[in-house]
Amino acid sequence: MAQQERIALISVSDKSGIVELGKAIAELGFRIVSTGGTARALREGGLTVTDVSQLTGFPELMDGRVKTLHPVVHAGLLAVRDSADHMEQIASHGIQPIDLVIVNLYPFERTVAKEGVTEADAVENIDIGGPTMIRSAAKNFWHVTVVVDPGDYDLVVGELREHGDTTLETRRKLAGKVFRTMAGYNGAIADYLQGTQA
Repeated sequence: MAQQERIALISVSDKSGIVELGKAIAELGFRIVSTGGTARALREGGLTVTDVSQLTGFPELMDGRVKTLHPVVHAGLLAVRDSADHMEQIASHGIQPIDLVIVNLYPFERTVAKEGVTEADAVENIDIGGPTMIRSAAKNFWHVTVVVDPGDYDLVVGELREHGDTTLETRRKLAGKVFRTMAGYNGAIADYLQGTQA
């Protein structure tokens, strides 16, 4: 049976090392899907990138507030690969599994630490699509690798090169990092909102 194309979804605020990572995973046969500034950075680095809107068949809305919040993305992340029912369902809708997610979030804490930051600026830096994607990917860690920390790029690329996939142990640890990251992120937002209430 032929190997199905593997998809890597990349959307990062911190773009350090992202071109090098993109080149490494492209060489390993992944199709790169991306958004906005990340897609631009990857293309400028010489990579071929599919826009998320091409994947979903739906344009970005409201200045990018809605771009990855789509069933094509989340069904691709959440489908349990050894469930014939899940795989039949996504196939029937022309949805491909997404195997690798590389996302880091809008810098909320850095934004609100700036002198003179407005509430409107703070609110615009509450990431919605990123947390939703990484939670979906982390829930399905049996099958999906999710990376929120650039410090983990080398680990993931090394395992992909050595084994063709990441190990379950690594995927589990990376999923744990997602939820730890989200706990801190949500706490910072709650602290900001509650601290600015009259």
